[in-house]
Amino acid sequence: MDSITTAVLLLLCAIISLFLTFSFWDKSQLPPGPRPIPILGNLLQLRSQDLLTALTKLSKEYGPVYTVYLGPRRVVVLSGYQAVKEALVDQGEEFSGRGEYPVFINFTKGNGIAFSNGERWKVLRRFAIQILRNFGMGKRSIEERIQEEGSFLLEQLRKTEGKPFDPVFVVSRSVSNIICSVIFGRRFDYEDERLLTIIRFINDNFKIMSSPWGELYNIFPGLLDWVPGPHWRVFRNFGGMKDLIACSVREHQATLDPENPRDFIDCFLTKMSQENKDPLSHFQMDTLLMTTHNLLFGGTETVGTTLRHAFLILMKYPKVQARVQEEIDNVVGRSRLPSLEDRTSMPYTDAVIHEVQRFADILPMNLPHRVTKDTAFRGFLIPKGTDIITLLNTVHNDPSQFQTPQEFNPEHFLDANQSFKNSPAFMPFSAGRRLCLGESLARMELFIFLTFILQNFTLQPLEAPEDIDLTPISSGLGNVPRPYELRLHPR
Repeated sequence: MDSITTAVLLLLCAIISLFLTFSFWDKSQLPPGPRPIPILGNLLQLRSQDLLTALTKLSKEYGPVYTVYLGPRRVVVLSGYQAVKEALVDQGEEFSGRGEYPVFINFTKGNGIAFSNGERWKVLRRFAIQILRNFGMGKRSIEERIQEEGSFLLEQLRKTEGKPFDPVFVVSRSVSNIICSVIFGRRFDYEDERLLTIIRFINDNFKIMSSPWGELYNIFPGLLDWVPGPHWRVFRNFGGMKDLIACSVREHQATLDPENPRDFIDCFLTKMSQENKDPLSHFQMDTLLMTTHNLLFGGTETVGTTLRHAFLILMKYPKVQARVQEEIDNVVGRSRLPSLEDRTSMPYTDAVIHEVQRFADILPMNLPHRVTKDTAFRGFLIPKGTDIITLLNTVHNDPSQFQTPQEFNPEHFLDANQSFKNSPAFMPFSAGRRLCLGESLARMELFIFLTFILQNFTLQPLEAPEDIDLTPISSGLGNVPRPYELRLHPR
């Protein structure tokens, strides 16, 4: 039998097997969904739009819980506040697994805090939360670091002298320095090549992973591994980040004092030394490298991207910007720097920041979850190991939770007395067991950086406010704002 005949027979066997598999799944108790075809799954139904738009559209046809096949991979999609809340919060343990995200898995191999599962994830999360708290997360000490960094940021912004500039690197350097101070034990000068390299790698990867190339890789990783394209740059960037982190780890090893840890890396190295004779220890060198990368990526890109969305929104709605500045003037004044204590006296500013996060919807599809066992959910039975996509965009745009979900409206977070009111459907950091462990740090940064800037400057667009386009340039892993420049007018 020649090789061509063998290949054809193998292909036929694969197609028959997939048909039988899909038929079996159809007879199970999975939620309904569009009928897939072998190999491609439901891509024919998804091909005409970006994945986020297509999945959101299917939820209107099949309801808040449905099954879809991304290539050969079976996924259950949840949409709307109620369904997502029931899964991530009410049945948090069952939905606490991390689903497949090939572009990350290719690099992490399931290691690190963000993409691990089972006992390893639980151990790493407990350890990371404790260490981050020890180094000030949620405390006055980290607030002082953010205020100090805010002062450096203001100094850089004054140097623009009212000229147009792109805020990407200016903002990212300040935001990244906060998590760097916790991980590496120090902030970097804004021209330090290590800091600039970290930001270039992270910004570039976020854009690529939010593009059609990133979506396609996550559906057909085996195929795309053989196809040239920008997705290869993601892995080069990942490798560069790993080398940079490994270099810092070696520097830490040479000067480590276990009795006086300076930062997260020191604490992890000390834990590795304590458990070096335990073959089942989760504290290994590669785990340190992957966890450090996860913290850097999460601590740099999400806050930086949110602030870029905020600037654009405030320029489009100058009356909102003016009202925030009025509140800053009334509560803080011009003679001192804002602090977290001011937030409770600044309900409108707090509402605007929350509304920016809801409206910008930085991670609209969340990171994928996975059920950890056969799970009964809304009359269906979801088999153990099934990946779950929670459409946070449908939570943040749920008309049952927000009066005008398609509009930017700070009133969503204000009551009749203009006091701040939270919403259970506010989930920019996800919810449940996989809630972002840096939530409190991110909230502190957003408030302090934004109030610092608006206390000192008015954001001015280079075009008419009504011409500003708030729709993201791409929506994959994240909603990436369109490139823009702005001017700062000193107040």
